[in-house]
Amino acid sequence: MTARRLTDLNKRERRRAVIRTFVEIIGAWIILVGVFYAVPVGAGTDASIAVRIVICVVLLAIVLAWQSRRIARSDVPELRAATALGAIIPLFFVMFATIYLSMSHASATSFTQDLDHTRAMYFTITTFATVGYGDITPTTDLGRIVVSIQMILDLILIGGVVRVLFNAAQTGLKRAEAESEET
Repeated sequence: MTARRLTDLNKRERRRAVIRTFVEIIGAWIILVGVFYAVPVGAGTDASIAVRIVICVVLLAIVLAWQSRRIARSDVPELRAATALGAIIPLFFVMFATIYLSMSHASATSFTQDLDHTRAMYFTITTFATVGYGDITPTTDLGRIVVSIQMILDLILIGGVVRVLFNAAQTGLKRAEAESEET
Protein backbone atom coordinates (compact mmCIF):
# COMPACT_ATOMS: atom_id res chain seq x y z
CA MET A 1 0.00 0.00 0.00
CA THR A 2 1.37 3.38 -1.02
CA ALA A 3 0.96 6.34 1.28
CA ARG A 4 -0.75 9.33 -0.28
CA ARG A 5 -1.45 12.85 0.81
CA LEU A 6 -5.04 13.79 1.47
CA THR A 7 -4.84 16.21 -1.47
CA ASP A 8 -3.81 13.32 -3.76
CA LEU A 9 -7.15 11.58 -3.25
CA ASN A 10 -9.99 12.24 -5.61
CA LYS A 11 -13.04 14.01 -4.20
CA ARG A 12 -14.95 10.80 -3.43
CA GLU A 13 -11.96 9.07 -1.78
CA ARG A 14 -11.17 12.19 0.24
CA ARG A 15 -14.76 12.50 1.48
CA ARG A 16 -14.83 8.82 2.50
CA ALA A 17 -11.47 9.06 4.24
CA VAL A 18 -12.44 12.20 6.15
CA ILE A 19 -15.80 10.73 7.18
CA ARG A 20 -14.08 7.52 8.32
CA THR A 21 -11.63 9.61 10.34
CA PHE A 22 -14.43 11.55 12.05
CA VAL A 23 -16.33 8.33 12.80
CA GLU A 24 -13.21 6.76 14.32
CA ILE A 25 -12.54 9.84 16.47
CA ILE A 26 -16.15 10.07 17.65
CA GLY A 27 -16.11 6.31 18.30
CA ALA A 28 -12.96 6.62 20.41
CA TRP A 29 -14.53 9.42 22.47
CA ILE A 30 -17.78 7.48 22.97
CA ILE A 31 -15.98 4.29 23.98
CA LEU A 32 -13.44 5.92 26.31
CA VAL A 33 -15.86 8.28 28.01
CA GLY A 34 -18.50 5.53 28.15
CA VAL A 35 -16.08 3.19 29.90
CA PHE A 36 -15.11 5.99 32.28
CA TYR A 37 -18.73 6.49 33.31
CA ALA A 38 -19.53 2.75 33.41
CA VAL A 39 -16.60 1.51 35.47
CA PRO A 40 -16.78 2.24 39.19
CA VAL A 41 -13.76 4.06 40.61
CA GLY A 42 -12.66 3.26 44.12
CA ALA A 43 -10.69 5.34 46.57
CA GLY A 44 -6.95 5.53 46.11
CA THR A 45 -4.13 5.90 48.58
CA ASP A 46 -1.24 8.29 47.98
CA ALA A 47 0.91 5.37 46.82
CA SER A 48 -1.77 3.98 44.50
CA ILE A 49 -2.26 7.45 42.98
CA ALA A 50 1.48 7.61 42.21
CA VAL A 51 1.32 4.13 40.67
CA ARG A 52 -1.72 5.14 38.60
CA ILE A 53 0.11 8.20 37.27
CA VAL A 54 3.10 6.08 36.26
CA ILE A 55 0.80 3.53 34.61
CA CYS A 56 -0.99 6.35 32.76
CA VAL A 57 2.26 7.81 31.45
CA VAL A 58 3.52 4.38 30.37
CA LEU A 59 0.18 3.54 28.73
CA LEU A 60 0.18 6.86 26.88
CA ALA A 61 3.75 6.21 25.68
CA ILE A 62 2.76 2.73 24.45
CA VAL A 63 -0.32 4.07 22.66
CA LEU A 64 1.76 6.88 21.14
CA ALA A 65 4.40 4.43 19.88
CA TRP A 66 1.73 2.10 18.48
CA GLN A 67 -0.11 4.96 16.80
CA SER A 68 3.14 6.38 15.37
CA ARG A 69 3.85 3.04 13.77
CA ARG A 70 0.31 2.86 12.36
CA ILE A 71 0.66 6.39 10.98
CA ALA A 72 3.97 5.66 9.25
CA ARG A 73 2.42 2.61 7.54
CA SER A 74 -0.95 4.16 6.74
CA ASP A 75 -2.25 4.75 3.24
CA VAL A 76 -3.22 8.32 4.28
CA PRO A 77 -0.81 9.20 7.11
CA GLU A 78 -2.21 12.72 7.66
CA LEU A 79 -5.66 11.36 8.50
CA ARG A 80 -4.24 8.53 10.60
CA ALA A 81 -2.34 11.17 12.62
CA ALA A 82 -5.58 13.07 13.18
CA THR A 83 -7.30 9.85 14.25
CA ALA A 84 -4.47 9.04 16.64
CA LEU A 85 -4.65 12.46 18.22
CA GLY A 86 -8.43 12.13 18.41
CA ALA A 87 -7.98 8.94 20.44
CA ILE A 88 -5.03 9.99 22.61
CA ILE A 89 -6.70 13.14 23.93
CA PRO A 90 -9.81 11.43 25.36
CA LEU A 91 -7.59 8.66 26.74
CA PHE A 92 -5.54 11.33 28.53
CA PHE A 93 -8.72 12.98 29.87
CA VAL A 94 -10.18 9.70 31.10
CA MET A 95 -6.95 8.73 32.82
CA PHE A 96 -6.65 11.95 34.79
CA ALA A 97 -10.37 12.17 35.51
CA THR A 98 -10.14 8.65 36.97
CA ILE A 99 -7.19 9.67 39.14
CA TYR A 100 -9.01 12.79 40.39
CA LEU A 101 -12.17 10.82 41.06
CA SER A 102 -10.17 8.24 43.00
CA MET A 103 -8.53 11.00 45.05
CA SER A 104 -11.91 12.56 45.81
CA HIS A 105 -13.31 9.19 46.93
CA ALA A 106 -10.30 8.67 49.19
CA SER A 107 -10.68 12.06 50.87
CA ALA A 108 -13.58 14.45 50.53
CA THR A 109 -11.17 17.28 51.30
CA SER A 110 -8.92 16.61 48.26
CA PHE A 111 -10.84 19.21 46.25
CA THR A 112 -13.12 22.09 47.09
CA GLN A 113 -16.03 19.91 45.96
CA ASP A 114 -16.67 16.18 46.08
CA LEU A 115 -16.07 14.89 42.59
CA ASP A 116 -18.35 12.61 40.68
CA HIS A 117 -17.57 11.38 37.17
CA THR A 118 -18.80 14.55 35.51
CA ARG A 119 -17.00 16.92 37.88
CA ALA A 120 -13.77 14.91 37.57
CA MET A 121 -13.95 15.08 33.77
CA TYR A 122 -14.85 18.78 33.89
CA PHE A 123 -11.90 19.51 36.18
CA THR A 124 -9.55 17.54 33.92
CA ILE A 125 -10.69 19.40 30.81
CA THR A 126 -10.58 22.85 32.41
CA THR A 127 -7.07 22.10 33.65
CA PHE A 128 -6.05 20.87 30.19
CA ALA A 129 -7.52 23.97 28.57
CA THR A 130 -5.77 26.12 31.19
CA VAL A 131 -9.08 27.85 31.80
CA GLY A 132 -9.22 26.95 35.48
CA TYR A 133 -12.52 28.55 36.41
CA GLY A 134 -11.66 28.14 40.08
CA ASP A 135 -14.88 26.41 41.08
CA ILE A 136 -13.00 23.17 41.72
CA THR A 137 -9.46 23.35 43.07
CA PRO A 138 -7.18 20.88 44.84
CA THR A 139 -6.92 21.48 48.58
CA THR A 140 -4.24 18.94 49.48
CA ASP A 141 -0.57 18.77 48.57
CA LEU A 142 -1.14 15.47 46.76
CA GLY A 143 -3.94 17.08 44.76
CA ARG A 144 -1.72 20.01 43.83
CA ILE A 145 1.10 17.66 42.82
CA VAL A 146 -1.19 15.55 40.61
CA VAL A 147 -2.68 18.66 38.98
CA SER A 148 0.84 19.99 38.40
CA ILE A 149 1.82 16.69 36.78
CA GLN A 150 -1.23 16.93 34.54
CA MET A 151 -0.32 20.49 33.55
CA ILE A 152 3.21 19.44 32.61
CA LEU A 153 1.88 16.48 30.65
CA ASP A 154 -0.67 18.81 29.00
CA LEU A 155 2.20 20.85 27.60
CA ILE A 156 3.98 17.70 26.45
CA LEU A 157 0.77 16.41 24.87
CA ILE A 158 0.04 19.69 23.13
CA GLY A 159 3.56 20.19 21.80
CA GLY A 160 5.35 16.90 21.79
CA VAL A 161 2.69 14.36 20.99
CA VAL A 162 1.23 16.42 18.17
CA ARG A 163 4.70 16.79 16.70
CA VAL A 164 5.47 13.07 17.02
CA LEU A 165 2.21 12.10 15.32
CA PHE A 166 2.60 14.50 12.44
CA ASN A 167 6.30 13.58 12.03
CA ALA A 168 5.13 9.97 11.74
CA ALA A 169 2.75 11.10 8.99
CA GLN A 170 5.63 12.83 7.19
CA THR A 171 7.71 9.65 7.56
CA GLY A 172 4.93 7.63 5.97
CA LEU A 173 4.71 10.05 3.06
CA LYS A 174 8.50 10.06 2.58
CA ARG A 175 8.52 6.25 2.65
CA ALA A 176 5.87 6.21 -0.07
CA GLU A 177 7.86 8.70 -2.17
CA ALA A 178 11.02 6.60 -1.78
CA GLU A 179 9.14 3.43 -2.77
CA SER A 180 7.65 5.12 -5.84
CA GLU A 181 11.10 6.34 -6.91
CA GLU A 182 12.50 2.81 -6.62
CA THR A 183 9.91 1.42 -9.04
